[in-house]
Amino acid sequence: MSEPTNTQLGIGDFGCTHYRRRCKIVAPCCNEVFGCRHCHNETKIICSSCDTEQDVQQYCINCGVCMGKYFCGICKFFDDDISKQQYHCDECGICRTGGKDNFFHCKICGCCYSKVIKDGHHCVERAMHHNCPICFEYLFDTLREITVLPCGHTIHFECVKEMEQHHRYSCPVCSKSICDMSSVWKNLDQVISTTPMPITYKNKMVWILCNDCGVNSNVQFHIVAHKCLSCNSYNTRQIQGVPSSSCSSRVEETVR
Repeated sequence: MSEPTNTQLGIGDFGCTHYRRRCKIVAPCCNEVFGCRHCHNETKIICSSCDTEQDVQQYCINCGVCMGKYFCGICKFFDDDISKQQYHCDECGICRTGGKDNFFHCKICGCCYSKVIKDGHHCVERAMHHNCPICFEYLFDTLREITVLPCGHTIHFECVKEMEQHHRYSCPVCSKSICDMSSVWKNLDQVISTTPMPITYKNKMVWILCNDCGVNSNVQFHIVAHKCLSCNSYNTRQIQGVPSSSCSSRVEETVR
């Protein structure tokens, strides 16, 4: 009989009532070991009014005080400040703020978004299940405001503002422009038209890839910037060699 592999060793022998797995967690809030975060939350509570220890519930079994105007029995979450408009999202599995009527859960992105972008946002699979590309804080359960970029990637709102302070206007994940850059492109048109290249570079051609539309173009080399022949964006980068025939044909169709 063959020896069990690393993925088979001990399988089904460990875990808790919520998950079958071969590891435990150390809760950062109390440094105690639990089977999972749900096991951690299956704790007793103590009423701040009468000090009675009891199971998790909204009203004290002894003095009857309401322990939180907002109460979620799933998350074991209490809060008296209901101005946050808390609500529980079953698909996210956690409580969120902002009012349930103002948000929708996108099944592809795997998170709740404002209904303002419901019909226009670009879906990215599990968009919030990763770290912020700027500060590296996990986005899915962050307490800070999040914004969805036109490309569909998510980032902290304050991190976007910090990027703009450093004149960075492209997504740190995919490099697409994060706002309307048409006025900037017009200024670059003027700069390039008034900045002639030396005779040595007059006929030099280079291949570029547009970060905004993804099209390859063969353009005249310029020290300032290179303009996409498809969408007129200057958010481009020079690439080595000649693109594949499929890419070249796409450019030809676009330029005609």
